Amino acid sequence: MRYDSYETKEQIVRLSFYRHEHEAALQAFELPEEQARFTALPGEVLELSLNDENRYPVVILAGDMPVGFFVLHRGEVTVPFSDNPNAILLRAFSVDRAHQGRGYGKRAMRTAAAFVAEHFPGVEEIVLAVNEQNHIAKRLYEASGFRDTGRQRQGSIGMQHILSLSLE
Repeated sequence: MRYDSYETKEQIVRLSFYRHEHEAALQAFELPEEQARFTALPGEVLELSLNDENRYPVVILAGDMPVGFFVLHRGEVTVPFSDNPNAILLRAFSVDRAHQGRGYGKRAMRTAAAFVAEHFPGVEEIVLAVNEQNHIAKRLYEASGFRDTGRQRQGSIGMQHILSLSLE
């Protein structure tokens, strides 16, 4: 399997579909309390992803070490987020507490478009929802090329902004 990477002086960040060898590191992930209310830990969503053919768990690797995680979700689930039938939803994004502040999340998001284009031919847009109180995550996504669509939806803990990244 080919990895998509974004190389910097610090470390290469790659995206890889989940493999069993990643499980122990993902199960050990921790998030600061202020972030934990906005997203699920990898261990919480991994089983759902492995039992749903429309969910694709993606591991963010620094070298060979799992440092982050997200899920790409296809199908009808994208309808509340986009009118584009060729959209894919990015959800459950997190970077392990021990690896935060090193730019891994931003580099992963900048690599996401190439990863999706390679592995999901025909997908034209990546969409995501970010809680209106999660300013740090919103800035990260916007710095990575996502734009606020102006759409909002009610999430489990408040209003969410819908962001989009065009792959066309």
